[in-house]
Amino acid sequence: MQDKGNKLPNASGSNLEPEQITSKDVSKSYIRWHFANEIPHSFDRYLAASLLWAMMPILRKLYKDDEALRAAYKRQLLFFNTQLTWGGGIITGLMSSMEQERAREEYNREEIKMTDDLMYNTKAGLMGALAGIGDSIDSGTIQYIFIAIAIPWAQHGSALGALFPFVCFATYQVLIGLFFARQGFTRGRNATTLMQSSGIQNIIDLLSILGLFMMGILAGNYVKVSSSLTFHLSGREFNIQETLNSILPGMLPLAVVLGVYWYYTKKGLKVTRALIWLTVILGVLAAVRIL
Repeated sequence: MQDKGNKLPNASGSNLEPEQITSKDVSKSYIRWHFANEIPHSFDRYLAASLLWAMMPILRKLYKDDEALRAAYKRQLLFFNTQLTWGGGIITGLMSSMEQERAREEYNREEIKMTDDLMYNTKAGLMGALAGIGDSIDSGTIQYIFIAIAIPWAQHGSALGALFPFVCFATYQVLIGLFFARQGFTRGRNATTLMQSSGIQNIIDLLSILGLFMMGILAGNYVKVSSSLTFHLSGREFNIQETLNSILPGMLPLAVVLGVYWYYTKKGLKVTRALIWLTVILGVLAAVRIL
């Protein structure tokens, strides 16, 4: 796999010493990964082609011999799948660091400790765990914070309501990905300690709690379910909705959200089926004037 118009460098008669990888190189590598992430998606290798394309400038600086460069290309083209920023950022930086050490060992004719298996096992061991963290934080928390901020603007017909979440979330992802890529490169094989540090864990816990608050706020404000049921007792009219509001405002929207969540945990994430059942149930309750 090559950039258009480029060929593998000819090492004949040239200096084979690896060039020094800089923070700028790592940043460039992550940016390439960021924007190519889902483009060359394949069934058997998933996002490996994106990772290889991101790593190409670094690999060309490290391996001046054709055969060594081809081997590095093949090494980074094995099956790979992870989340864009947390997984992709750290692993992009980490692979840059490990490839730099591998190139140094080959150039100095040392025993190869940075073996192909070690590099791939490190990558494979991290990509699933980091994807889980990244999806829950980025897709499950951060983006909904931006959406919650922008909903009032959207309700008033402002284009800012649509643009604000998109621009802020896209900017956040680029910046956090660059940070993780540089940390992965700086820390090398010890990059996982960044994720295990108490500071990062506290941030993850706080964001998870904040995400739960935001989901509760969104459900309470934008899930509209109320009861129209009234009855007379001892000459007085009782309105069920007013009674519920005095006990726990938003009880019915909360019950609907929790009911859908319970359905997903029991039946799996079958969104279409859940929407059909929800429509039928609410329609029946509305027909008998309970809701």
